[in-house]
Amino acid sequence: MAFVTHYVRRGFSSSAVRSVVIKNVTIIGGGLMGAGIAQVAASTGHSVTLVDTSDDILKKSVKGIEGSVKRVVKKKFADKPEAGEELIQKVLQNVSTSTDAGLAVRGSDLVVEAIVENLKIKQDLFATLDKLAPAHTIFASNTSSLSVSDIASSTSRLDRFGGLHFFNPVPMMKLVEVIGTSATSQETFDSLMSFSKVLGKTPVSCKDTPGFIVNRLLVPYTMEAIRLHERGHASKEDIDIAMKLGAGYPMGPFELSDYVGLDTIKFIMDGWSAMDPDNPLFAQSELLNKLVAEGKYGKKTGEGFYKYK
Repeated sequence: MAFVTHYVRRGFSSSAVRSVVIKNVTIIGGGLMGAGIAQVAASTGHSVTLVDTSDDILKKSVKGIEGSVKRVVKKKFADKPEAGEELIQKVLQNVSTSTDAGLAVRGSDLVVEAIVENLKIKQDLFATLDKLAPAHTIFASNTSSLSVSDIASSTSRLDRFGGLHFFNPVPMMKLVEVIGTSATSQETFDSLMSFSKVLGKTPVSCKDTPGFIVNRLLVPYTMEAIRLHERGHASKEDIDIAMKLGAGYPMGPFELSDYVGLDTIKFIMDGWSAMDPDNPLFAQSELLNKLVAEGKYGKKTGEGFYKYK
C-alpha cells in the first residue's frame, strides 16, 4: 500500500487487552466519510491523524472539514460568534495529516479505515498496519457491505478488530452501527460503543452479517422499488412520492439511490448475489446494470435515475 512505510516493528504481544480509552485516532482515507469521521472526532476533543496517499488530497480534506465546521457554527452559534470561532480552531488544531499510515498508527488507540470497498485492498492495508500499531490499538473498518471478519483475517489482533459503520454525511447523521465479529472481545466492543457515544452518536449493536442492519433492509427495499418500476407497475416519480407521503420517508428510493450512488448499490448487490445467488432479494436489475454501464451513477455524475444540473 502507498499509505504505508516500509518500517516494520515485530514482537509485540498479541494478548488480549482491557477496555481502551480512545484518545488518539488515526483515520485512513480522506474522502467524504474519512473526513467526516475526522471532523466529529476532532470536535469531541480527540487527537486525529487523517491519512491518504497525497498531500493534495489531504489539503482538500482539511478544507472540506473547515467548511463543514463553519456551516455547523453558522447554525449553532449565530448569536455567539466567539464560541463558534473557538470551535473551528479547536477542530483544526486537533486534526493533523500524513501520507504515511505506518508512522501515523504508532501512537494510535484506534485506527478507522474508510477507503475503497475492496476486500483485498483493505486486507493488505490492515496486514501491514498490524505489524506497526501498538498492541493495545483497536482496528475498525467503516465498510458498509463487506464481512468484517474477512477483513480482520489478515491481522493477528482478531480480538481487537470490529466495525464502525458511519453514515453520510457523518457530522449530521446520528447513527453508528458497531459490529462485533465472533472473535471481537467484549472489551473491544465496549470501547467502540463508548467511542461512538463520546462522538455524540447513537450506536446500535450489529452482528457481522451482510449489510448489518440498515443496508440489509434498505438495499433490498431499493432494489424492489427498481424492479417494481421495471415491471411497469409504477413510474419512478410516483414510487418516490408514494414512499415519501405514504411511509414518511425523507427521500424516495430512486432519489436515495441517486444520492448514494448507483455504482455503490450495484457493488453491494453484486457481492451479495455472488454470496447467495438463489436469494430473490439479491436478484439483478437490468435497468440498474444499464445505468451503471453508461456511467450514470446519480448525483455525483449529474445523472442517474434522474438528471441533475
